[in-house]
Amino acid sequence: MTILLQSCLVILAIALFTGAPLWFFSGLILALLYALLVPQFLLFVCAGILLLFNVRSIRRVLVTSLIFYAIKVLKFLPVISQTEKEAIEAGSVWIDAELFSGKPDFKRILSQDYPSLTDEEQAFMDGPVESLCAMVEDWDVYQKRDFTEQTWDYMKKEKFFSLIIPKKYGGLGFSALANSAIVAKLSSRSTPLGITVMVPNSLGPAELLVHYGTEQQKNYYLPRLAIGEDIPCFALTEPGAGSDAGAMLSKGEIFKSENGSLMIRLNWNKRYITLGAKATILGLAFKCVDPKGLLGNKKDLGITCALIPYDTAGVEIGNRHDPLGVPFYNCPMRGVDVEIPITSVIGAEKGIGKGWSMLMESL
Repeated sequence: MTILLQSCLVILAIALFTGAPLWFFSGLILALLYALLVPQFLLFVCAGILLLFNVRSIRRVLVTSLIFYAIKVLKFLPVISQTEKEAIEAGSVWIDAELFSGKPDFKRILSQDYPSLTDEEQAFMDGPVESLCAMVEDWDVYQKRDFTEQTWDYMKKEKFFSLIIPKKYGGLGFSALANSAIVAKLSSRSTPLGITVMVPNSLGPAELLVHYGTEQQKNYYLPRLAIGEDIPCFALTEPGAGSDAGAMLSKGEIFKSENGSLMIRLNWNKRYITLGAKATILGLAFKCVDPKGLLGNKKDLGITCALIPYDTAGVEIGNRHDPLGVPFYNCPMRGVDVEIPITSVIGAEKGIGKGWSMLMESL
């Protein structure tokens, strides 16, 4: 009897590891109960319960439907907001789906065609990246709270801020792998250096312009961002709204100017905006409203992203933050009655209300 019990336990462990089907576990459970000499009527009761769970049509009617009904009536689950729904539905999956499935297909994982650095990307790693690392002393950065002007000029000259901008706009057009490898290498030399290069090459004005900008916006901004003539930052976080964009209070109101053109009047209060004190162009996320119905019958148009030059009247840059003592540029910023043309929205008028889906799809 002991040998039978031990054998069942070993088989159970193997079955759990390999992801055996439910009917196999059901038979194993009955074998264990038999080995434990449980009364015969309990074996029949257990067999009936297991049969209930193994026949899908019966399980759906007698078990699953009742559970879902109870959850709905008792309101166990919280209501999903529109921003949360868009976040869940955005993007796609790769082998990460296998890793989180609980039953990964190792053949598929091992058979994937994983990328490698191109000759051009490797040359950049061996050349400009190594040179930039040699220029930066982490101790000095922490003492002076900044890089030298020579370092800033070198990053602009070698296009460290345009890793993801396509070559047709003057950028390097590197892959996600190269972007990651470059940031990892720079971070191993100096954390503030890695952050400074990472932010313009992650979710922000450049990537949003590449995917959703009008041709006019791309042709104007991307070449300037590629050579560092403009330094970007992106403002999403607020005192009462971090990753929960639905809670943001920043607002833009559609109005008509004296000459009849459509404009947006913005008011915002953002904080923890990386590169905020160094940037020249601000990517701003805000809730757009149209109280007079200038664009249609809908009043609340949704989260929108726009590009705002720093020299626009009403833009205020606050005192620099000191997040955990790490000296990368990070600061609050405010806008009071800032007026911009509707063409400043990423994607122009067609981009109004699509800001959150833009962010989630790119993220």
